[in-house]
Amino acid sequence: MSRRSKARELVVQMLYQVDANADVPSSVIHEQIRERLLEDPEMFEFAWKLFSGTVEQRAGLDAKIESVATNWSISRMAITDRNVLRLGAYELMHTDVPPAVAINEAVELSKTFGAKDSPPFINGVLDKIGGRSKGQA
Repeated sequence: MSRRSKARELVVQMLYQVDANADVPSSVIHEQIRERLLEDPEMFEFAWKLFSGTVEQRAGLDAKIESVATNWSISRMAITDRNVLRLGAYELMHTDVPPAVAINEAVELSKTFGAKDSPPFINGVLDKIGGRSKGQA
């Protein structure tokens, strides 16, 4: 697993934690990420940027996800799926990560943290957000 993949895995765990416990201060999450990536300052910066950006853009990300996830609201999604989707959507919409990489990373995260049906669901939603649906490349 690449360093960035490991950082993304940590970000999903922290997004889950904040989603499940809304009163967790960002300073606690910052410290947890720093402690887990103490030996790799570059990946700490990468993970913190992904986490904080996803949290800051959460309302817009949720709206975009719901607009393409037919018959699904964010609140009905499994907590792991919605946080993998948030991270994937953030990378697609707010970073220069190639869409194929962002989607593949999210699908791999869903294999680790989600249910059996999570990977195709994550792939389908992010594919629509990434603009590759309906034959677009």
